[in-house]
Amino acid sequence: MTHAGKRPRTRFRSLDGLLLLDKPSGLSSNQAMQRARHLFRARKAGHTGSLDPLATGLLPICFGEATKIAGLLLGADKAYLATAVLGVTTDTDDADGAVLRERPVPALTDADIEAALSPLRGGIEQRAPIYSALKQGGEPLYAKARRGEAIEAPVREVTVHSLDLLGRSTQRLQLGVECGSGTYIRSLVRDLGETLGCGAHVEQLRRTWVDPFRQPRMFTLEALEALAAQGDAFLDAALLPIEAGLADFARVDVDEAQARAMSYGQPAVPMTPCVAEGTVAVHDQCGRVLGIGRLDDAGRVHPQRLFAWATAPHG
Repeated sequence: MTHAGKRPRTRFRSLDGLLLLDKPSGLSSNQAMQRARHLFRARKAGHTGSLDPLATGLLPICFGEATKIAGLLLGADKAYLATAVLGVTTDTDDADGAVLRERPVPALTDADIEAALSPLRGGIEQRAPIYSALKQGGEPLYAKARRGEAIEAPVREVTVHSLDLLGRSTQRLQLGVECGSGTYIRSLVRDLGETLGCGAHVEQLRRTWVDPFRQPRMFTLEALEALAAQGDAFLDAALLPIEAGLADFARVDVDEAQARAMSYGQPAVPMTPCVAEGTVAVHDQCGRVLGIGRLDDAGRVHPQRLFAWATAPHG
């Protein structure tokens, strides 16, 4: 029995698919995901790589069985637009942090900036921000930092495919970045500022794409709320099928007997030959995706993550 004035309890449902959410500034990735999950009333959800609360832009969210490919998307290449403020460093390396130091900004030419950007491209070693979700001793660094503990943030190898100056004013630089998984834009801006001799922090950050979604149709939470008001059919039309998240992986097709063997954890030789070893998307004869497999050098596919419909009991 529902008490007067009390909101009815959400009735969650089984839902499989991918949502390309345009995360708003001011929410953590988990908060944004939970908002979307409740709008869709999805029983299960996961996101594919955190955006800082300050950041906006593409946050792919996996519902239901799509959570099984979240790890693949987590390791994908990504692109960002960033606004860097010169002359001010903060404890978080972005505008949400407390100011640590202010320095005058020298007269900089485009050549000066290019010389400072150049060492930050390619395969580089990068020190993560102290306020980050990286774990040390099983606890996020930001939790230790908030307690005032002395932290030595880890140095990791990351790949910056491109780092370009898109525009500038006296104290601000507009940057475009394309990078591999694990790259911190805050660290890039921090290191750029130190090379220029004045320090810098991120004022605005927007993620524009995540492979394989190079030209994403993103939905804001407000747009999703408007769709939800029209009914589930309108809301669910915003979802992409799981196959869309596997577009960058080679496809192999298996027949009914091979699909049955894989459902029991056994390798199978697919109907369609594949040119390269590695991760593949496995489909049945009707074209439905069954899951992720690993192709070995003998041309056999070993099941890795199969979706629920691929492991259902066989008649």
